[in-house]
Amino acid sequence: MTSSTDRPVAVVTGASSGIGAATARELAGHGFHVILGARRTELTAKLAAELDGTAVALDVTDIDSVTAFAAAIPTARVLVNNAGGARGMAPVTVADEEHWRWMWETNVLGTLRVTKALLPALVGSGDGHIVTVTSVAAFETYDNGAGYTSAKHAQAALHRTLRGELLGQPVRLTEIAPGLVETEFSLVRFDGDTEKAGKVYAGLTPLTAEDVADVIGFAVTRPSHVNLDTIVLKPRDQASATRVNRS
Repeated sequence: MTSSTDRPVAVVTGASSGIGAATARELAGHGFHVILGARRTELTAKLAAELDGTAVALDVTDIDSVTAFAAAIPTARVLVNNAGGARGMAPVTVADEEHWRWMWETNVLGTLRVTKALLPALVGSGDGHIVTVTSVAAFETYDNGAGYTSAKHAQAALHRTLRGELLGQPVRLTEIAPGLVETEFSLVRFDGDTEKAGKVYAGLTPLTAEDVADVIGFAVTRPSHVNLDTIVLKPRDQASATRVNRS
């Protein structure tokens, strides 16, 4: 990684679109040199040029990719574990094991790999901050969603465990747990079916990627002695994972 400034470094995974891309823009606006990690490097390269940041190829499901990614980042103050997603909605009785495997690899093991790889740099910064984007699905379960809710519960458990294990180290930890956010999330979940994806947000006003990024920007710019442990944010039209108001 090269940077012509002394700006603090923030690393964002899953930065090619949605919450990741919006977070990269938000943190750049706060004066960070942003490292954008994602598989779709054609998208991150364009955004990095816009933000005067750096795009680095990253597949969080591939340990060699994560190792190479971390090797390109000698210093870092903020890590935003945003890479993740859902695949399918099926009852446990007919669960697609490949969907489950992808969700656990991406949400849980991906977060583990990237955090382990960058933790020395975060501690070495003297004021590190790990932000993990989970979901309201890290607190609740719902029918036909066990693959995703179990993965998000596990990702949250990993993050919350680190809060205690790193106590006394110069690293803060913040979990961001959004409700309904209109991004590519549902398109991925339903294999590109725009009709199914659209129904998820029909009749209500969901959060935007920028809404979530704004909260992340707030969390990482608090004084270093202030740790915002967990932030749950939902649209006004959503009371829980499955209770929503549709006009």
